[in-house]
Parts: sequence; structure tokens; C-alpha cells
Amino acid sequence: MKKLILVRHAKSSWEHDVIDHERPLNKRGVNDANLVSKKISKNDLKIDMVLSSDAMRAKTTADIFVANLNIDKTIFSLNHDLYDFAGNDLLRVIKSCDNSVNNLMVFGHNHAITGFVNTHGSISIDNVPTSGVTIIEFDIDNWKDLKKGKTTKTLFPRDLK
Repeated sequence: MKKLILVRHAKSSWEHDVIDHERPLNKRGVNDANLVSKKISKNDLKIDMVLSSDAMRAKTTADIFVANLNIDKTIFSLNHDLYDFAGNDLLRVIKSCDNSVNNLMVFGHNHAITGFVNTHGSISIDNVPTSGVTIIEFDIDNWKDLKKGKTTKTLFPRDLK
């Protein structure tokens, strides 16, 4: 059994004159990431590996979750291939994970996140919002055998406000 915890990066700011890859979170993004990560920390998730896009907004979101979930920073890494909007690289990164990883947390971008959730999860979600978490369980032993799984939880900022 494999569990995937997908997180869309928090709301980013457009107020800075930076390239897309370097856009920071805005105040709402920081607040929502803290709100959702503190709530999901009550679920006592066991995480074996955390991967994040290396874009500033995804990395900062991941940092907030890692801190609030007390995740060991040695299992956290950045992966430029997760700076993906279509979803092909997201799928490839997940399928290439070592099979010793049973509980994988991934921070990424739309439309890749929403597309993945709707293709591989059991419920349809129009749009995974910023700071949105979706957990999908797969009845597989090898990540390369990824198929349709069961969506076991969604947690979005609007659920907590």
C-alpha cells in the first residue's frame, strides 16, 4: 500500500518584479499554509519522503508544512522536475520513487496537481486550491505500477474558515 499526500503551493504574490520561478508567497498564502498544515498535523501522518518543486512559492509552502508537521528535514528535497504545470513530469517523479517510500508528500503546481488528483484519485475536484491537500491511497507495492487509487482525504483552506 502506498499513500500520496499532494499539496498545491500556497497563494503567491504578483507584487514583485521577479521571474515566475522566484515568486514568493503573499500574506494569505503564508496564513493558509499554516492553517492547513496545523490542521492536517492532527492526522498523525507518517511521512517517509517529501519532494517539492524548487520554485520559491512551492519551496516556502513545503517549509511551512515540514515545520508544522515536525518532519525530519533529512527526508525533504527539492526537485526541479516538479516545476511542472502539465503533469507529465509530476507523474514521472512519483513513479520513480524508491519502493521503500510508502508515504510520499509532494508539493507542486496547478494544473498538474488537479489533473493528477482527477486521473488517479477516486473523486473529481474542479480545482485543487492553493494550500489544498489531497491524500490518495494506492493498492500497489511499487510506485512504477501507479494506477487509480482511493482519495481518502481532502483539506482546503476554505474548509477551515
